[in-house]
Amino acid sequence: MTELMIRRVIAAGRERIFDAWTKPELLQQWWGPANVRCIAAEVDLRSGGAYRIGNELPDGRVIWIEGEFEVVDSPQRLVYSWRISGEPASRVTVSFVALGDRSTEVVIHHERIGSEAVRDDHEQGWRGCLDGLERWASAAG
Repeated sequence: MTELMIRRVIAAGRERIFDAWTKPELLQQWWGPANVRCIAAEVDLRSGGAYRIGNELPDGRVIWIEGEFEVVDSPQRLVYSWRISGEPASRVTVSFVALGDRSTEVVIHHERIGSEAVRDDHEQGWRGCLDGLERWASAAG
């Protein structure tokens, strides 16, 4: 088992970034690495609640990411299981650290990843998602 940690400062307030991460209508606007389109998002935002995100790949295949929330501490932290078909479940903790009123450090800790190759794929995916979140935050003003 392996893990990864990624940090990014986004120019938007913590509540706005937390909402972008947890409200399906906002999540669909930015989620996904480059060339991947979020086609669906369902979020039951409570401890024990489920989520499901559909990613359409450039070749037209759709990958579903799903899991359950273990911790929902709005707007500071989310902890949830993470499953993609064909992979064992892993765990994601996202912390939203306020840096004043207009910036938020997003810290992603993805653990219990089955192999270094899968970790590397996830790292690329998370970096792409954060790029999308950054673009969304700057466009939304």
